Formats: sequence, C-alpha cells, structure tokens
Amino acid sequence: MLTLPNILTLTRIFAIPLLAYFLWWPGWETGYLLAFALYCAMGITDYFDGYLARTSGTVSKLGIFLDPIADKIMVASVILVLAAQGVLRGPYVGDAHVVAGLIILAREIAVSGLREFLGPLQVSVPVSKLAKWKTTFQMVSLGSLIGGQGLPGWTVMIGTVEANVPHTVGLATLWAAAVLTVITGWDYLRVGLKHMD
Repeated sequence: MLTLPNILTLTRIFAIPLLAYFLWWPGWETGYLLAFALYCAMGITDYFDGYLARTSGTVSKLGIFLDPIADKIMVASVILVLAAQGVLRGPYVGDAHVVAGLIILAREIAVSGLREFLGPLQVSVPVSKLAKWKTTFQMVSLGSLIGGQGLPGWTVMIGTVEANVPHTVGLATLWAAAVLTVITGWDYLRVGLKHMD
C-alpha cells in the first residue's frame, strides 16, 4: 500500500487543508503566492504519482481509488474557498463567475455517481481527449486565479477597466473548462443512459 505513488497521492490529500488556509485570507499576497507554489507542487505530484505507478508496475487498487478523489477534493476546495472569499469576481458580470465553478462541481459529482452506478455493471467510462482538455483548462484556471491574488500589480487596461492579467486569464479559462465540462458530462451521461433500461 505505501508505495511511492500512493505516498505522493496521500501527501496531496493531506496538503489540501494547508492550501485552503493560504487561500482563506484575501489581501494576503504572500499567502496566495505560497498557495500558488503549493498548488503547482500538488499538480506536479499528480502527474508523477500516475507516471511512477505505471512505469514501476506498482499500480494499486488504493492508488486507483485515491488519485481521482485527491484531484476532486483539491479542485472543489479551491473553487469553494475562492468563491467564499470573493475571488470569482470580475468586470461586467461581477460574481456571476461563480456559476462556472458550480457547473464544474456539479459535473464532478454527477460523473462520480455515474461511475459508481456503472461499476457493478462492469461498464467503464473512459476519459476522453476533450475531458483531458477540460482538466487542463481547469488546472490553469485555478492556478491563474490563485496567482492573480498574489500578484495584484500585474494589471492592464482593457478599455476603461483595469484588469489583473492572471486573474482575467483564470476567469476566461474557468468558463472554457465549464463549457467543456457540460460537453463531456453529456457524453458520459449518454453512455450511462444506455445501461439504465
């Protein structure tokens, strides 16, 4: 059970409360920079735990179980804390960007439920290329939103609106991830509906 890939996954899970703590204080630029560094480290371990498990032949049932859970807990925690602290707010639409976060969270819960339903039926739901793009946009988005709070001076003028560059990139990619979330979620649901007769 305590292989290196599993230890990396468990480390990622145990680091989530620390990440949430750093994000809890709006205006604490150092905290957000620390959160950004921790978030990047967690993303790197997410890549390496899977890579090491495959190359070393140590893929385990525990790892298969924990890895997606660690990812979902991290994403949900970041979205919830950023929403609570008013970070998911931007020009023109205000805090309506929270809707994109809600779409992502709803899809994660729905797909998890679908996988649980299809498991006993021996039906797998493979991850599509579009879903991988969704994950990429999602990770870039949350990293940019965190980084933007740690770098408030990185601003440009867009018309008459002053916009923080990382924050704006984060909001744009959050919506891109939300759109891909709906598309891939529907694809997964169609697979599931075939087995619900």
